[in-house]
Amino acid sequence: MRRILSLLCEIRLLQLQRNGGVQERRFGEVRDMYRYFDTALSGITPTETGYRLEEVMTSADFTYAIQEFVQRMMIPAYNVKRFNFEPFVKPDTTPNFLPVTRYQRRAGVEDLEYVGEKGEAQAGHMPDATKRQYRPFKWEKQFDFSMETLVNDDLGYLQDTATAMGQAARRTLEKYVSRFMWNATTVARLVALGALFSTTGRLTTARISTARMAFNQRVDANGEPIAATLRYIVHHSGLVDTVRTIRASQLVPELATNAANVVAGDFVPIEDPYCAGTAPNLPWFALLDWRTENIVPFVLARRQGVPAPMLLRKRSDMESITSLLGGGGVVPPIMGDFATGNVVVKVHDEWGTYIDGTEGNMFDNRGCYHSSGTAP
Repeated sequence: MRRILSLLCEIRLLQLQRNGGVQERRFGEVRDMYRYFDTALSGITPTETGYRLEEVMTSADFTYAIQEFVQRMMIPAYNVKRFNFEPFVKPDTTPNFLPVTRYQRRAGVEDLEYVGEKGEAQAGHMPDATKRQYRPFKWEKQFDFSMETLVNDDLGYLQDTATAMGQAARRTLEKYVSRFMWNATTVARLVALGALFSTTGRLTTARISTARMAFNQRVDANGEPIAATLRYIVHHSGLVDTVRTIRASQLVPELATNAANVVAGDFVPIEDPYCAGTAPNLPWFALLDWRTENIVPFVLARRQGVPAPMLLRKRSDMESITSLLGGGGVVPPIMGDFATGNVVVKVHDEWGTYIDGTEGNMFDNRGCYHSSGTAP
């Protein structure tokens, strides 16, 4: 048995070395623990300190100790989905938290009119620009850890907390952008605009073609045709195979005829893992590329100097001293605060968007097309 204990001690020390970042004191604790086991099994009673062993390890205790201290291992966390919204959301920067104003030209001047000999030109007009305002807001979450918890973390469970906090900030932002399209006000506005802006049909080749023709019929505030091309299909996670089938088929997959699939390579699918729906009634959204069309469907504002989330830690309010009157020195941040020893960290980010009581979060509804996916 003592030989087995010696081997287990070596195994545990090798595990700690492989994990990295383990203090030498931790190695000494492991050696002392196994030395205690060996002493107890050999029947040696320490008398030099004047005490006797008053508790005996049973076979069940020994099994638990081996499993708990030698065979512990961290399993990697789940891989998370991403919502890559950047292609269809225009970024903007604000100098502070006050609302910024943007003016959008919604139409050109009127057409010319025929004027006869000695005739006088009629007065024309230019439509006013549309005023848009938005501002960023603060988004934060704080986490407290005791000094003992961080020191005792021999598995490294908390070592990637900073990464997890950054992922939480990104996940929150993705959910925020997802609500641009699926909130009730945005949907109601597109439904009210009629068939050129919304439908109830499920995602099919024919419906994508219908959406593309709707974009082709976009007009400005004066009713003049404008260039608008369907580029992105943002869809529910349950429509991944439907999208792949449409993009891979040379013929229309929903028809038994030899009709050519004219939309297969004309759109880019973007999966939204936060879009809600129950099969087979799964929603989808069609959007254009604001970079080429100069039509901005959605906008995301950040404050200047904060392009990404920041991870912050509260500075320790302690210092080490050698005497009551001597000078102080900086202590490691893991010591936490003076009162409780807590280590306080938080993640901070800033973003916002255009919000309107009738338009929802749409900056320009001419760049959007919505389908509830409720009709066959």
